[in-house]
Amino acid sequence: MKYSGIALQMAAAVLLLSAMAHSQKGSLEGQGHAIVTVLPAHPAEQDANVTMGQLQVKVAGKEASVTGWTPLKGADSRLELVLLIDGSARASLGEQLSDIANFAKEIPSNAKFAVAYMQGGNAVLASPLSADPAQALRALHLPSGSAGENGSPYFCLSDLSKHWPSQDRGARRAVVMITDGVDEYSQRFDPDDPYVQAAITDSVRAGVVVYSMYWHDQGRASSSGYETGAGQNLMAEVTQATGGNGYWQGDANPISFQPYFEDLRRRLRNQYALRFAAALPGKAEVETLKLKASAPEAKVTAPQLVFVNRPSEATQ
Repeated sequence: MKYSGIALQMAAAVLLLSAMAHSQKGSLEGQGHAIVTVLPAHPAEQDANVTMGQLQVKVAGKEASVTGWTPLKGADSRLELVLLIDGSARASLGEQLSDIANFAKEIPSNAKFAVAYMQGGNAVLASPLSADPAQALRALHLPSGSAGENGSPYFCLSDLSKHWPSQDRGARRAVVMITDGVDEYSQRFDPDDPYVQAAITDSVRAGVVVYSMYWHDQGRASSSGYETGAGQNLMAEVTQATGGNGYWQGDANPISFQPYFEDLRRRLRNQYALRFAAALPGKAEVETLKLKASAPEAKVTAPQLVFVNRPSEATQ
């Protein structure tokens, strides 16, 4: 009886340890990835290096395990970038077409570029993604400038994210939106705007990093400081959620896009692919991400949201 009791205790301990191991394994059955920008804390410095060991990651408020940290440099780090121009943009945008063309001509050899326009709530591609800038630039033209032509920039972003013009999920995806960011259906700042939230979710699920460049639209009292601030804040919400950046100078159109494009090039040259394992108790979800790097010499920009799924689930 004595030996039998010991045997039962040992069997129970083995079962408990097995259950704990299974529970721990199951608790990190989710996976995800994010594009992270790492710049030097001081602009005068050229580069900033952050190692995997310097990272701490939380997903949905819980500790996650970093499984990959790859610098996106060289021919193997493919990039797909779509320039999404507001169909309601003022005609003075024509003064910036040369800056746009110069940016396209200087994209690296590992990048593909396309031009699209916001029309009626859709992202209408004027050119396919191409490694030949000349092909995309043949489609570059002034938008119609008609009031309300875009429908809503957030409808258009959702449409582009859900119908990205490529199936290459190994490539970075980025969109540069030229717009004032005002939602035609609610011309005020509402952080819970359903169209903005849908655009964020669709972008995160598709792995799209959003950058924005402010430009006035036609037709409304768009010189209103309140409306301008609303649009800029909504776009900031989108860019921060996806790990991008917003560019504007007050409530006026910039003299030139060149400084914006220079900063954008710098960001695209200094990015890492972060991969992680995280808890996923239910179905695939968009969850919060908090990334800390113990590297005071670096300025790290990560998305606020990530898509977490299971290894067996294909992303769209």
